[in-house]
Amino acid sequence: MAYADELYKKNFLEYASYVIRERAIPDIEDGLKPVQRRIMHTLFTIDDGKYVKVANVVGEAMKYHPHGDSSIYDALVNLANAEIFIDKQGNYGNFLTGDSAAAPRYIECRLKPFAKKVLYSPEITEYVDSYDGKHKEPVVFPAKIPVAIIQGTQGIAVTMSTNILPHNLFEVLEAEKKALKGKPFELYPDFPGGGILDVSDYNDGTGKVTVRAKINDEDPKKVIIEELPYGVTTEKMIQSIENANKNGQLRIAQINDYTADKAAIEISWQRNTYSKDMIDVLYATTDCEIKISVNPLVIKDGLPHVVPISEQVKYHAEHLMDVLKRELSFQRGEEEEKLRARTLERIFIEERVYKKIESVKTAEGVRSAIEKGMAPFLEEVAITSLTEDDIERLLKIPIRRISLFDIEKNKKEIEEINRKIKEIDYNLSHIRDYAISTLDDIEASADQSLRERKSVISSFESLSAKEVAVRNLDLRYDKETGYIGTALKSGEVLLKVSTFDKVFYMKNNGEYRVMNVCDKEYIGTEGLLYFNYGEKDIISKEIFTLIYTEKSEDKGKSICYIKRFQISSFTVGKLYSTMKNPKAKIRKLSLYPSAMITLKFKKGCGYRQLEEVRHFADFRVQKSANGQGLMLTAKEIEKINIREMKRNITTEDSEPDLFEE
Repeated sequence: MAYADELYKKNFLEYASYVIRERAIPDIEDGLKPVQRRIMHTLFTIDDGKYVKVANVVGEAMKYHPHGDSSIYDALVNLANAEIFIDKQGNYGNFLTGDSAAAPRYIECRLKPFAKKVLYSPEITEYVDSYDGKHKEPVVFPAKIPVAIIQGTQGIAVTMSTNILPHNLFEVLEAEKKALKGKPFELYPDFPGGGILDVSDYNDGTGKVTVRAKINDEDPKKVIIEELPYGVTTEKMIQSIENANKNGQLRIAQINDYTADKAAIEISWQRNTYSKDMIDVLYATTDCEIKISVNPLVIKDGLPHVVPISEQVKYHAEHLMDVLKRELSFQRGEEEEKLRARTLERIFIEERVYKKIESVKTAEGVRSAIEKGMAPFLEEVAITSLTEDDIERLLKIPIRRISLFDIEKNKKEIEEINRKIKEIDYNLSHIRDYAISTLDDIEASADQSLRERKSVISSFESLSAKEVAVRNLDLRYDKETGYIGTALKSGEVLLKVSTFDKVFYMKNNGEYRVMNVCDKEYIGTEGLLYFNYGEKDIISKEIFTLIYTEKSEDKGKSICYIKRFQISSFTVGKLYSTMKNPKAKIRKLSLYPSAMITLKFKKGCGYRQLEEVRHFADFRVQKSANGQGLMLTAKEIEKINIREMKRNITTEDSEPDLFEE
């Protein structure tokens, strides 16, 4: 059992590590996932400047990627739609409508020159065997810019995920230049579909952003959604609008979708509904406003790390200098090799060393003659002896070239080589300035149509659906059936509500409850004593005064009680009762904070005084709604009148009692 547990743990860890590093998470150096890197490597390998069928690219990429053609095809379409490295031709789908791309046999692609300028440098790229050992593939490309930040990326691995939002290419290049200069910078996402962006919680790519659609509300009777939030398609948007309308949150007459190259969803309003009143409702109740959580997880030094956006830019600034050093060192080596070859060639011809091998009959003798003939002049090349490659190169010089050898031309070539070496040495000693000029060159060669920012950065407060909900639903109570709800067609209309409201009711038997507005729910046929919105700040401010009667246990007489209380706490949906005795009968309910009670007693009971006056102020407000009331009178009651007290003057009620006998 222990062996099985250890084997399970080992296999799971290996699988998790593989998924994290080889499937889902991009590498910080080139910003690509393995499948994307293999696609780019394939395109570099077969590139001839002409369009290639995507099906052919997928087939070639399968030499390096062991996970099937569909994953390669999907990744290639996403890369092409980023419009940074791949030039596409054909139907690549529409991110606005959510339409998928055509089959790989119908669409074509080719590399943009920008891709080679930024990623391709095979001389300094490390290659390893592919999964089957038959081919070589790059470990990472020596990228000169932070690709993951520019095109954005998403991925889900075992126990972790990455979500980096796309940024404007030119803004990232400027930020990288500022990082090289040691200047501060800020970077915020820029979405291909535009939209309005609140980055107050972006937190350098580790927090979240709020994205809103751009809505044209110039027409008071209709609006047009012109830009969608990132990741929201027209189909998803329309579905969210229809759901809000169905729930009574919107008052829509018609929706039309005219989306083509740009989003255009037209919403027409019902009568007596206007755009200015519905904009906030759209943002609060539909996908016109969404929140996106971000997590810049990348592979760094072989392990997953959360690297904030600015740190990735700074990393690439240093990485760019390292890449350029390696490229310049390689170029210098090539130029030195050219200088060596041209100088040896000049000596070989100018000093007529080739004449010394004319009479030699063996290969060994030829090599020996060349070594002896060249030996006195090797100081010019700063070497002590010739290599086999040097000798082979000299032997391959054709007779025609020897006879037509131009000393001046050779001299100019050597001068040009020395100039290049001097320039390379200067760039190596001023690598930071050279890196900045390289970024300037990259910026000049990039697609200038990507320069303009598409998303507008703004600041706005997110609205909840409850805050902007329109109370346009009739909440009815049918005493005959005992049902309450917005879907009822019969019964009394109690309030105008929205689907986000809570309501408070107290029944004639003293039971009360706070409930969510619903289509239909049974609450009983006892009838309602009191009804109102169920917000705590409304209910807790009310002082309820209940006058009720109970039968005395010893004499069987009815005793009249008064109970004054506030409801300061409650649980939504839970049923409470104000009456300890279920046989008690409520006679009056009043919400007056101060009032005068006139009690009229029954005649013929031997009472000398048939009327008595009491005041609410005589009775304290209790802390509990279900406590026992205070005795108001033990006499038989015929009628109870309540009058509000205003400035110590008793007046008739300004409105009828909430409950009549």
